[in-house]
Amino acid sequence: MPLSNYTHAALLDALFGNTSDLGALASEPTIYVGLSSTTPAQDGSSVTEPSGAAYARVSTASSDWTAATAADPSVVTNANPIDFATATADWASGSDLTHLVLFDAATSGNLLGFGALTTAKPVLDGDTASFAAGDLQVDIGS
Repeated sequence: MPLSNYTHAALLDALFGNTSDLGALASEPTIYVGLSSTTPAQDGSSVTEPSGAAYARVSTASSDWTAATAADPSVVTNANPIDFATATADWASGSDLTHLVLFDAATSGNLLGFGALTTAKPVLDGDTASFAAGDLQVDIGS
């Protein structure tokens, strides 16, 4: 899962002690998991999330993620299932949702990272999108 330009800058600022520009990453952030029907860009643009029909980003705490591995690449996965609300109508007008997105806010906010779903699919009225523990992987390194 690629990390966004925002996250790259925040990680470098944290590593080199420039804490004035860390924004929401200055303290333990709540990470919000969302879905997009378009491919996000590194600069945080081109994200098309569903609107309405009970869609909302899912908030996660640090306890919902594993500790990073000391490997190359270093990896973090979701330690707990991530379950969205049941759709009350088709999300994204029945279009395939193709990408997972991570943000630092429930709405708007900064894109932290994104990744293509293994299987793109629509979320239709009555469906519940979910990711089992270990399904989401964020990595840094080669």
